[in-house]
Amino acid sequence: MDPVIVVGAGPVGLTLSLALAAQGVPCVLLDEGPGTEEVRLARTVVLREDTADLVERLGAADLEKDGLRWSGWRSMRRKQLVREVPLGAGFEGSHDAGGSGDVHDFGDAGGSDVQGGPSLPAPLHIPQHALASALRAAVAAAPLVKLVPLSRIDTLEQDRDGVTVHTKGPGTTWWRGSYLVGCDGARSTVRKLLDIRFPGRTAVERHAVAALRADLPWPGEAVLHRQPPWRGGGAEVGARPLPDGIWRLDWLLPPSGELVTPDALITRIRDTLAGWCGETPPYELLDTGVHTLHHRLARRWRVQRAFLAGDAAHLLGALGTQGLDEGIRDAENLAWKLAHAWHHRGGDLLLDSYQAERRAAVAARLRAADQSLPILRGGGGLRTLVPGTVRGHDTLLADGHLGRGALGAPPSYSHSPLAPPHAEAHTAVGTPPGAPVADVRVTAPDGTAVRLRERLGQGHPLVILVAPGTGVWDRRHWLTAGIMPRLVEAVDALPSPAELLVTESYPGASAHTVLLVRPDGHLVAAFAGVRPAELFAAARAALGAAPGAGGGENGENGDDERGPARAPGPRERVHADRSARIN
Repeated sequence: MDPVIVVGAGPVGLTLSLALAAQGVPCVLLDEGPGTEEVRLARTVVLREDTADLVERLGAADLEKDGLRWSGWRSMRRKQLVREVPLGAGFEGSHDAGGSGDVHDFGDAGGSDVQGGPSLPAPLHIPQHALASALRAAVAAAPLVKLVPLSRIDTLEQDRDGVTVHTKGPGTTWWRGSYLVGCDGARSTVRKLLDIRFPGRTAVERHAVAALRADLPWPGEAVLHRQPPWRGGGAEVGARPLPDGIWRLDWLLPPSGELVTPDALITRIRDTLAGWCGETPPYELLDTGVHTLHHRLARRWRVQRAFLAGDAAHLLGALGTQGLDEGIRDAENLAWKLAHAWHHRGGDLLLDSYQAERRAAVAARLRAADQSLPILRGGGGLRTLVPGTVRGHDTLLADGHLGRGALGAPPSYSHSPLAPPHAEAHTAVGTPPGAPVADVRVTAPDGTAVRLRERLGQGHPLVILVAPGTGVWDRRHWLTAGIMPRLVEAVDALPSPAELLVTESYPGASAHTVLLVRPDGHLVAAFAGVRPAELFAAARAALGAAPGAGGGENGENGDDERGPARAPGPRERVHADRSARIN
């Protein structure tokens, strides 16, 4: 088949190309720019723990050198410390989307100190140019990705077998692909060529931004200060740390469209640093800007063989929600589905599920932000007199910044068209069906012991057996003991190759529970013991098989003249040097 064409070489397009290449799919990555990144320290991104892990697995090296994982979160209001949340690497087996943790709460209910469980996972804060540069270096080392700079598309045509695009640049060129994904940003040319509407709200929030080097009282901690007590403090100011003593400061601007002059910004900086430190400490101003946030959602994310992802499909970012983090989730969700369709030819139900899952998840995030904005930004009125308001407002804002609740928690695809019908053999575990699985330690049959997350993104489902005690047994014994041989036989019979893993324990699961996990880490179903027929049916549903169809994927007979569905061998894969040009 022809390669997949990815339009746009920002972080989302780069991530998608690498994720497809990791699953044996060749890509042509069309970059409108020259292939370099503008250094802007005032333009940073926050990646949740799982999305940061994803880009590191794809080869983006040294993220910890250019970015910083926060050690804590601190909320303040006027002169009062409202909340402290320690952040760390989380803990094995944890998956608390609600966000319990060691929370020191000094809210308006008398200064209670609430102790919870282990610390929350720490987000990664990194300049966007550093993230993109790391991804570009990984692309340069990926033989299945062909990056073409200075290529702007102006024509897009589709037929039953693929997509044809024309690019302008140093030399006009036609390109042919099996599928196309528009990752070309808020002003997406792909979206316009597909005639997809992009409704929403303009200038939901505006922030003045400054990147500076200074010694602040909370090294490594992110700070959100609402209604700071100094003159000109405004409604809200946040400070997010980067390596080498660099901070990004954000001031929420009034909705009236206040002009931010250089002198006014310097005054804000000096007053804010003096308010936090007692007097204005020495500082080095590195970069400034004004960040305007919009909320928009494309009506459609798929038109035949063309898809949208990232800012081309959605814009969000108010109240701490992270647009780029959602874009990387788009890439992860779409990559394994495109890879499966590319290798096995077909999969309309599977490909349709990308829009069904991701658009619904982002729409829910936007609804939560739009419903919270009047409460958090309205100000005044009886609302300020209601007990618990300060803590409630702080919780809403912390959720968006820390990846919890409706504003920030990882998405769950419980209503996905890929969800199998409930069966009597299904059992409940600590992860609901459709939600991301816990990152427990697992052992492969070859004896490799890793975190579960390290086995994701390879294009095949995972089957996990919960077997307490395997850690102390000789592997030669447990591979042939108990239910293991029967489970191996059931996994070998699945409609698509799957990897069998074993774990000592899983939250909420009893011994001999069997988990079926999608390639992107979302739970399909859990079973009480080895249930070959039910496991097979759930795997078929997760791969987009039509209900009531035959034994193969996508409603086809898995043993037809093409043979059973399988991943292609090395000789069948298209080499990176394959040209996608049409002469």
